[in-house]
Amino acid sequence: MNSLEILVQYWPRLLDGTLMTIKLTLLGALIAAAVSPVFALVRVHAAPMAQAPLRIYVSFMRGTPILAQLFLIFYGSGQFRPFLQEWGLWNFFRDPFNCALLAFALNSTAYQTEILRGGILGVPRGEIEAAKAIGLNRLQTLRRVVFPHAYRIAWPALGNEVILLMKASALASVVTVFDLMGRTRQVFSKTFDFSVYLWAALIYLCITAIFVLLWRQAERRLSRHTGARHNPQATAQPLKETRA
Repeated sequence: MNSLEILVQYWPRLLDGTLMTIKLTLLGALIAAAVSPVFALVRVHAAPMAQAPLRIYVSFMRGTPILAQLFLIFYGSGQFRPFLQEWGLWNFFRDPFNCALLAFALNSTAYQTEILRGGILGVPRGEIEAAKAIGLNRLQTLRRVVFPHAYRIAWPALGNEVILLMKASALASVVTVFDLMGRTRQVFSKTFDFSVYLWAALIYLCITAIFVLLWRQAERRLSRHTGARHNPQATAQPLKETRA
């Protein structure tokens, strides 16, 4: 059986694994994206003592292998089964997919927090002072000035983080989550043909290429949008209408 025949025969399994990889990556990245802005603000503005627990969490997640984190959540949760059952959380932690998703989300949150913190620190102080001068409150300043500019600065690094998360999702197979790599191992155990790993690598490459293309398109749209927003000529008329 040649490599093309293997692909034709086992493509449903490889497709199923590909969809699982995409699902893990997107959900993990989205959960991290929802939490990291708040954590980034704490890292920038909170007092050192107040942000100490967050700094410990970020340092632990960035300084330890994601495989170790995955094992701690999946196998370690069994040590606290009575407590988790009492709180109604055991059904969540007994599911390998939930444990893998939690591990990836926690890991990505730590990285996205630090990336976004750098973006916030890169916002020119003059833009924040200008927002205060025209009467924007703190929440409006964050929503209309700080975060748009911070995301424009951090966007390439955030894209790299999602790509790294996608490649790290291959580790989910060690806790019986059959992502692309898990399905590839299943096919190899039946065929003993190393070409199946080549097909898996090509699928990963295609996913990454499509993601990079979409991410760059979003970056161009974000740059145009924030560029117009910070253009004095573009914002002068709306501000005049608001005051009227």
